[in-house]
Amino acid sequence: MTTYMADTLENHTAAGPSTVFTYRRTGPQGGVPLVLLMRFRGTIDWWDPEFIDRLTQDRDVILFDNVGIGYTSGEPRDTSEGFAEGAIEFIDALGLTQVDLLGWSLGGIVAHHVALRRPDLVRKIIVAGSSGPGAAPGTPDMSERVLSIMAKPDADAEDLLYLFYPETEQARASGLEHLAKVSKRLEGGPAVTEEAARGQLAAVARLLAVNWDQLKSELQAISQPVLYANGIHDVMIPAIASYKAVEQVPDSTLVLYSDAGHAFLFQHIDEFVAQVNLFLAD
Repeated sequence: MTTYMADTLENHTAAGPSTVFTYRRTGPQGGVPLVLLMRFRGTIDWWDPEFIDRLTQDRDVILFDNVGIGYTSGEPRDTSEGFAEGAIEFIDALGLTQVDLLGWSLGGIVAHHVALRRPDLVRKIIVAGSSGPGAAPGTPDMSERVLSIMAKPDADAEDLLYLFYPETEQARASGLEHLAKVSKRLEGGPAVTEEAARGQLAAVARLLAVNWDQLKSELQAISQPVLYANGIHDVMIPAIASYKAVEQVPDSTLVLYSDAGHAFLFQHIDEFVAQVNLFLAD
């Protein structure tokens, strides 16, 4: 039987120059910590507890809420660069000199910006269900349905299943299992405020306006090894966006899951964690 650690993990705080950050840290310490960066409208309570349980079997894992998100204080940011500054402030507040980053969705774009701003701080990067800090040519636009769900302050289970999982029986079952696992923690925790969500939406809009030459330049400047991973049926950030990023990042790898979407990392926990461990191994 597996005990899902996120049901019992305690919140801790770390004070930066202007913010009190809330975080959870678990797993064996001593190596390079793995810092997780969350998606749009997500807090630390949204990380799948089984996924965290698997990751922490072999490494030091840190989850945190960025400035003005969830449990963390401060004025919410409205640019991906601002979110990166918040992540750097948090990492510095913990006194860490080097970390690995795993960013899911918007968190993956933030990971790129952290690496560009503080390359000395980042050893390796994992970008899950995301792409570079901008829109590559040939990437389909988000559909009206996706955009309308993203704008909702109270997206329901059917909305989330559409955004994160393909419309197959097996994928739907995985999605319902994920929602059931996170529901206990979510009941007692804060939601992302509408002010913070509007800031995240503004950041997404700015990213979509970045021209290809700027995006290529930023991707080519990333010197760290990067693992990109996507579900083929991602309706939010199509897998082609990661393919385009891999063409530009000098040291990068792409892994695709043929029967999955935006939340492939929770649909294929064992397989993806094994890939993460292989990539992060010294």
